Order: sequence, then C-alpha cells, then structure tokens
Amino acid sequence: MTTAAKLELPIREIEWSIKRIEDRVVELENFDISTVTRSTPELKALSAAIAGTLERAFGENTSAYLRYSEATKLQHVSITISMDGQRRHVDYQSPTQQNIARSIALLKAAQSSLKEDLEYLQQTSEPDQAAIASTTNSRRVFVVHGHDEGARELVARFLMQLSFVPIILHEQANRGGTVIEKIEAYGDVGFAVVLLTPDDVGCVNGGTPEPRARQNVLLELGYFLGRLGRNKVCVLKRGTVEIPSDFAGAVWEPMDGNGWKQALGRELEAAGHEIDWNKVMRA
Repeated sequence: MTTAAKLELPIREIEWSIKRIEDRVVELENFDISTVTRSTPELKALSAAIAGTLERAFGENTSAYLRYSEATKLQHVSITISMDGQRRHVDYQSPTQQNIARSIALLKAAQSSLKEDLEYLQQTSEPDQAAIASTTNSRRVFVVHGHDEGARELVARFLMQLSFVPIILHEQANRGGTVIEKIEAYGDVGFAVVLLTPDDVGCVNGGTPEPRARQNVLLELGYFLGRLGRNKVCVLKRGTVEIPSDFAGAVWEPMDGNGWKQALGRELEAAGHEIDWNKVMRA
C-alpha cells in the first residue's frame, strides 16, 4: 500500500494536535471498563475520535499515521466456537483493558513525536517568520460555520482528505481574546470556506420570517472577503437559506448533494492550490 507524506504542520497546529492527543488519553484513562459488553457504543465513539485526532495530526494514510493507527482499536472482538453447543462466558473487559492500555501508550508516543517536531521548529524558525511568510499557497483553510455540526465535519474531513488543514475557530485557544481577535490571530490562511446553514430565522419589519444564517457567519464571510479576496472564499449553502444581496458577488454552491466537493476542489485549484482529483472523486 502506498503511503502519503507526513503533513508538515505549522507550530500552532502541532500545539493543537499535542493538546487534542492529551484529551484522548484522558478520555481513555477515565473510561469505565465495567460498562464494556460485546458491543459498546462509547468505545466506538472513542475510536472515531482518536482516528480523527491522528488524521489531523499526521495526515490520512501517511506512514506516521499508520505507525499509531492501532490506537484506534479498542473494542475486543471474540469468536467462540463450541463443539458441544453450550454457550460460553466471554470476558470482554480484560482484553479491552489491554487494548486501552496499548492505545494510551501509542498516543503518548505520537505526542512525543509531535513534541520533537515542535521543538525543532521553534529552534530553527526565524523570530518573525510567521509575520513575513506568504499565505498565497498555504494549506490552511478557515472553516466558518454556524450550528450545523454535520456540515462542518463533512467539510473539515473533506479538506483533510485533500491534505489541507482546516481551521475551526472554537477548537483554537482563546488566550483571553475576543472572537474577532481570535479570527485575526488564526486568520493567516490561504482560503476560507463559509457554511451558510438555516440556523436562524428573520425578516424585515412586518415581513414573513425566513431561514437565514447566523449573523456571526455573515460577519466572518465579510471579513474573509475583505482579507483574502473573492477568489479565495467559497460559500457552501445547505438547505433553504437567504443570501444577502450584499454578498451576491461571492461564489456559492449548494451543499445538498455531493457536487459541492467537486465545486470546492475547482475553487481551491483556481486559487492556486494543487488538488489531487483522484482523492476528490473518492471522497
């Protein structure tokens, strides 16, 4: 199997990955092993969370990811064959406890690897490198979203599959700043995807209330149109939602099927990014 190259993340993303891996370790350490049965939904959710964290940290199908991928295997699967037809008691808890211990050890190893990468970058980077680096071909993509978590995760996972790094505001450290200060701090990206989803309702005075996007989403849309330019912003519209006339010049695509993936890939390519179309078609 051909593996992809390890993601080369900036310092902020490495710090984020180290913190998220620590979160997964704490979740595993706090897991109640007494709840384990033949099929435990909580374990499946933990496995999915670990897989997502490792993909964000190392990239999908990379040698680094595969090195630690066994950490996602938590649930013990037992196949019991009885010659006399009698049911046998199966101990799911002890093997699952061993799987959890293995997962914790692998995650801590992954965390140590990232800490080494972080130390290297901190020692070799110029003091003001982040300030002077051009973001024209940056693989960081800011994802502006409302309350539709499903749409947000679909877009984030798709971007990761194309080797982009999705920046989701609520996942970033506050550092005592306001929302707009966080946007400014983490807005050094090469592209932005804005999700217009029908989270609110509104209308002119005396009119009929209609579905519309949250006001903060429109604010951030305007911010990135001004900061990046229209050719580096793609708007994805899910369901029935009003689009303000002031933003009619922005490129927007419906997100009600799978065509949005090809549309977003074209916009990213038009903005100067290299796109693997085989991955787009498989996503």
